Amino acid sequence: MIQIIAITNNQLHTPSTIDELKQHDYDWYWIDFDQPTDDEIKQLDEKLHFHPLAIEDCIHELQRPKLDYYDDFNFFTTHAINPKDLSKQEHDFFLGENFIVSYHNYESSEINQAWRRLSGVQDVSKWDHYRIFYEVLDKIVDNYFPIIYEIEDELNSIENNDDQEAMEILLDNLFDIRHELLKLRHTINPVRDLFYRMLNSHRLKGIRDRREYFTDIYDHLLKLSEMVASNREIANDIRDNYLSLNSHQTNQVMKLLTIITSIFVPLTFIVGIYGMNFENMPELSWQYGYFAVLILMVVITVLMVIYFKRKGWF
Repeated sequence: MIQIIAITNNQLHTPSTIDELKQHDYDWYWIDFDQPTDDEIKQLDEKLHFHPLAIEDCIHELQRPKLDYYDDFNFFTTHAINPKDLSKQEHDFFLGENFIVSYHNYESSEINQAWRRLSGVQDVSKWDHYRIFYEVLDKIVDNYFPIIYEIEDELNSIENNDDQEAMEILLDNLFDIRHELLKLRHTINPVRDLFYRMLNSHRLKGIRDRREYFTDIYDHLLKLSEMVASNREIANDIRDNYLSLNSHQTNQVMKLLTIITSIFVPLTFIVGIYGMNFENMPELSWQYGYFAVLILMVVITVLMVIYFKRKGWF
């Protein structure tokens, strides 16, 4: 689907086709290619005459966030995040002297919000194609925050473990979160680098004129990048703590089993001796031999328990 908004003399118009758009001299216009068909994609070349390499970057997903300079326009690629599975959703933009063309193969809530806002504004004198660019990018970056806040809540839940879940379940959830944070880092950091390049470019006058606005988005990206890195460190610390606790519990169990085994070794030795079927064993004929052996075994057990306790093994 192709949507068009054109502005002239502070009046908003909605041409139905690109051919109709070209018939008038507008101050500036916005064309949105929303999940376009193959025939609609051809209009990028046949009617808008964009460079084949830029068109190819739109068609072949997923490009790394980037900025390319061409003779009569600049081409931008950036990524939104699908909150359901944290997959990347590519957004491409062609910015010229008096136009912006957006391209996306997914339904974009960010594009739709900016479109509704522009369509409903009464005074369009403060709007231009770079304002549209800013609005969309600002919404894309703002939508990163709820995803990270949700991950932070999950980390707090794992750390507190109020539901007393098993350690194996907690570790599985923790590894899932670390994987999600890795996906976020692979999305946010390249977008941050793109904004750094945009803000330091001398060929983007429209961005230089609104530097404070785009700098604000860049600051948000820096904060997001720090939040991702911080949450990864927290996840690693929780993982290490759980693994250390699990190792400590295992050592305690092994220590107890070792102590029990050590106590029974001399008792087994005594029982083994008197369990042998020799005829000439003087102790077997003693009247109180059985009780003496039992007492000896009890005394050995008590002495060993006292010794282990003094050594701090209990």
